[in-house]
Amino acid sequence: MVMDSSRRTEVQVGDASRLFDGRRLMLARQLVGLRKNALATKIDKSPTAVAAYENNTKRPAPATVAQLCLALGVDPGFFLPGPHQSATSNAIPHFRSLRSTTQLARDQAFAYGMITGDVGAALERHVEFPEPNIPRLSVDVDDEVSAVPEEAARLLRKHWDIKAGPVGHLVRLAENNGVVVVFSPAQTAAVDAYSFDDAYRPTIVLNPAKEDYYRQRFDVAHELGHLVMHVDAEPGSKVVENQAHRFAAELLLPEDELRDLLPSKADWRTLAALKETYGVSLQALLYRSRSLGVMSDVTYRNAIAYLSAKGWRRREPGEMPAVEQPSLYPKAVEILSGVGMDEISLAKEARVTPGLFRTVTARVPVREKLFVEPQSMESRLHLEEDAIPLFRSKEQPGA
Repeated sequence: MVMDSSRRTEVQVGDASRLFDGRRLMLARQLVGLRKNALATKIDKSPTAVAAYENNTKRPAPATVAQLCLALGVDPGFFLPGPHQSATSNAIPHFRSLRSTTQLARDQAFAYGMITGDVGAALERHVEFPEPNIPRLSVDVDDEVSAVPEEAARLLRKHWDIKAGPVGHLVRLAENNGVVVVFSPAQTAAVDAYSFDDAYRPTIVLNPAKEDYYRQRFDVAHELGHLVMHVDAEPGSKVVENQAHRFAAELLLPEDELRDLLPSKADWRTLAALKETYGVSLQALLYRSRSLGVMSDVTYRNAIAYLSAKGWRRREPGEMPAVEQPSLYPKAVEILSGVGMDEISLAKEARVTPGLFRTVTARVPVREKLFVEPQSMESRLHLEEDAIPLFRSKEQPGA
């Protein structure tokens, strides 16, 4: 039977003060991109006091909770413990380049990633998702020469029973194997795609500004490489990123299938045909041809120079398919709305704002502020109506 969430009472500041979870304050602060001293100024407290609230060594008074709500754009209920207690200290996010991204931006992006776990845990009270099914093959983070990344990609293809030939809808494939895939909010677009595996589920967060079908698929493959190979590895090094890049290349363009198909010269017609067939960019195909020794370094450099001169490095010629869209969370929201549970009630269960809930569960990037007034369910975009059912409702007969 479906629980009637509409009967829930609103959390008051006094209750939030008594049950205050400092980790939730840290997440709320990071989500809006504030340092402790900046938040302290907004609520007229010292940075030391804010640190004490976050460390749970001091509990804020109800009046302070009210100030925090105003400063951070959340309801008092946000500061209660979330649906899942993420192992934040053990979850290592894999960002592409640590030097090109500020710590503040990384904190904001990772806080959003942690919130996706709260949303998922709330949804899983009512629906069943596929169990996580990621094989592990750890790679030495100093290993620049062995073929372990390629072995890891072949392992994943075998483990997920991916047949020979092009990989289909990669986001759907990941979701069918228990991986959460979401778009990040517009505020974190400066951070490229990233991934992590915490106490909830392996998660991939995609950049909402990258409206490129081919590059997004490679991003997903790259992040799957991190999830297979680098669960305990320190992120961001050139070697680790190159290992994930090699994994993605082998996953999408297997050597035993592509070696005889890739041209040794810049045959653009052949490359364009392979691009359409395998769903990767011309640049990825050129790089793969050189890495497999089919194309010489000189030919590769000349081809890349030609791409640059034509403006193709920024936007390659031809029609651009729509980016692959997540279905796991959006379909769950759809199912639950059909049995009387609207997104506002679900957002309360997840202890997030309706705007944040809507961003996490969107099929397409939401280009609005994180903390906004809720929309009605009728205003949501319901795309891909023929999406493969990935789970069943726990309220359905026989669940």
